[in-house]
Order: sequence, then C-alpha cells, then structure tokens
Amino acid sequence: MTPEPKSNLDPSDLVLDILRIEAAAIERAAAILDPASIKKAVSLIADCKGKVIVSGVGKSGVIGQKIAQTMTSTGTVAIFVHPSDAHHGGLGIIADGDVLIALSNSGETDEIISMLSSIDGRNVSLIAIVGNTDSTMTRRAAVVLDASVDKEACPLNLAPTASTTVALAIGDAVAMAVMAVKGLTAEQFAANHPAGRLGKRLTVTVASLMHESPNVGPDAGWLEVVKAISNYALGAANVVDGGGVLLGIVTDGDLRRTIEKSDLLLDKLTAADMMTAGPICASPRMLAYDALILMEDRPSQISVLPVVDESGRAVGLLRVHDVVRAGI
Repeated sequence: MTPEPKSNLDPSDLVLDILRIEAAAIERAAAILDPASIKKAVSLIADCKGKVIVSGVGKSGVIGQKIAQTMTSTGTVAIFVHPSDAHHGGLGIIADGDVLIALSNSGETDEIISMLSSIDGRNVSLIAIVGNTDSTMTRRAAVVLDASVDKEACPLNLAPTASTTVALAIGDAVAMAVMAVKGLTAEQFAANHPAGRLGKRLTVTVASLMHESPNVGPDAGWLEVVKAISNYALGAANVVDGGGVLLGIVTDGDLRRTIEKSDLLLDKLTAADMMTAGPICASPRMLAYDALILMEDRPSQISVLPVVDESGRAVGLLRVHDVVRAGI
C-alpha cells in the first residue's frame, strides 16, 4: 500500500515521507510493467536504424529531455522534440525508421495526439510511457510502458511528482538496458564524456601529465642529487644506469632522512646510498587514474611515481598533484 504524506509532520519528516512515496511508486512500476513490452521497447530502440525522438509537454517534456540526453550519452542517437515546435518545422527531423518515445500521464495530451496524426504516413514506431493505459496514445502505440501511480507525492495530490519520477525511472532503465544490449564499453562511454571526471578517468594517460625525467647516475654525489631535485622542482630524481634503465628514486624526503642518519661524510654520499631501489612505477600508457590509485591505495602513500617505458628506461616523473589538478 502506498504510504500517505501527513501534513502535520515537520518539514524534515515530510520530505522523508514524500521520498518514501516516490520510492514506493517506482517499486510498483517494477511490479506492474509487462516484461514482453519492456523487451519490445528495448529491441525497437537497440535495432533502430534511424534516430530516437523523445517528446512530451510540460513536466513530461522536461523528463523527456533528460531521457534523450541519457540515451545520447550512452550510445543511442536521441533528440528531444517539443510537440509545439514539431508543428512549426520540427516534424522535419522525424523520418522513416525512427522510434518515437512519447511521455504523457493522461495519454491524451492534445499536442502529442496532434503530432502523432501529422506523422501517420511515416514509418515510425511509437513507444508510449503513459499513466493511463486506456488512452488515445496507447491505442496508437507499438509498445506501451505503464507509468501509472496510485497518487502523486504532492500533499494535495496535484503537482506531478510520483508520476514524473516513475516516468524518468522507466526511461533511465530502458536506456541502460539498451546500452547493455548494444555492449557499450567504458571506453566508448568515456569518449562521449571527455570533459567530465568519469571521462577523464577513462581517457587521460600518464604520458599526458608526466614531466621530463630528472635522471642522475647511481654514483652521483648528494649535491648533484640536490641540484637535480631543485632544477626540476618535482620533489624527486630518478636514479638510472648508463642505459637509462631505472634503478631507484630519491625524493627530497629520502635525501633529508639519509643525511640525518648517515655516519658518512656528506661528500661520500651517493644517489645509490639515498635511493629507494626498485620503486613502484607507472608506464606512459597507463591511465592517470590507475597511477593515482597506485600512489594512494597503499599503507604509506607516495606523492611521485617514476615513469618507465617497455625497456625499463626512466622517461618521466608523475606527481599526485598533477593528477589531482587535472580533475581526475
């Protein structure tokens, strides 16, 4: 049974009560949606050779815009067309082979019914997301997805709340099912989201963020190591053999600790005495996010990573600061 909001609740209790009503409405939708209709809707969209057109008026229009954007970002070409705009040239975007997803709580929205009449001669499959399964829209639809609710979450049972939430949830669920059917990969998803954090985590590599490798030999004296760290201003220097193969790394912290503990005269200290041998490394092709995990997901966090090529030669240095600053 759908819980009812109580007007005598304080605001925080009222908000929580309304959230429970909307959650219950989604649970109800999951229980009453016809599996065969779901499969047909997903199949129509996944197999669509044209575009997916999404349309709705008012709050349903706003929900429709979000559904179209979700589909577009997950590998399905989709566009929102407002029914009013459709009658002023927008109909030109709807072509044979397209799929139209129309949203309406009543199923009798005049603008949508008029738009459907205008495209009667076009080979367009209609998926109706409606709250009234006995309506003009449902009788014209190839597939009907039941988005009905017992009541709105609005205390007056007037403002579209539970109904729009259910419509959005159904649209999102269908979009995700289509994405799964199409086999969209994380890399393909990232290609459509290059500026977002998720996209950057899946596309930005170590090579694009690393700095030139500050290399010193194992026999380099402490002063040479200090100069390398200071000149590159990266907080560390890579220790390499004659062929450039990484042997270890000396951070400014290693330098200070070695000097403090060493019984040797400073002029006898070498990079080999100060370095951390066989350090954790990154490769240029590694995702910067994976390198960040290498630095942070460990008992003792590190702030710099040597970058080595396939031959083990030091080719760069990556700082945790560079990864974070890149918005990853």
